[in-house]
Amino acid sequence: MNYLAHLYLSGNDPQIMVGNFIGDHVKGKQYNRFPEDVQTGILLHRHIDTYTDAHPAFRESINVFRGGYRRYAGVVGDIVYDHLLAAHWQNFSAETLPNFVSRSHKILMRNYFILPLRVKQFLPFLIKSRRLENYQHLEGLERTLKIMSANSSLPENTSFAIAQMTRHYNELLALFSSFMTDIIISVDDFLRESGRCQSLNHAMIS
Repeated sequence: MNYLAHLYLSGNDPQIMVGNFIGDHVKGKQYNRFPEDVQTGILLHRHIDTYTDAHPAFRESINVFRGGYRRYAGVVGDIVYDHLLAAHWQNFSAETLPNFVSRSHKILMRNYFILPLRVKQFLPFLIKSRRLENYQHLEGLERTLKIMSANSSLPENTSFAIAQMTRHYNELLALFSSFMTDIIISVDDFLRESGRCQSLNHAMIS
């Protein structure tokens, strides 16, 4: 799961949202340096990543991209799942996607000074481009893959990813929907065990 999904799976607690958003940039026991609720968000991020990587639906999804990305197929799968969440947002939240993204931006900026340096560096660009909102369009997905290819070890094979996405869209959507049902239950259990009473189940639109 990428940034949009991590924010969505945080529920309505702003500090948990911050921790979940920065989770990739906090290594080992460095999370102890943050306020308690942010720590919960960081640990939730790790739980989500571990759960996602092991889930059969996600593993089947990334096989669609393995031919062009090999060991990086999981990275592409994370971004594709953000696209599917954004494109079908109305199935998962009563709040509109633009409102959710704007609210998330405000929360992150209010906590700017506790963010890791790398997050401070890219956050203004993420906000200005409305990248989280633009995930809903294939063009936004394509742009994100190109940005990541230019700034990381992700291979530049964006045309392959988009072609596979288009060819297998219905299959990927079905796998994603099954996965979301399961991960929301898993996140609810994690938050409950962490002493949080909030539940994500109410966010699912039947």
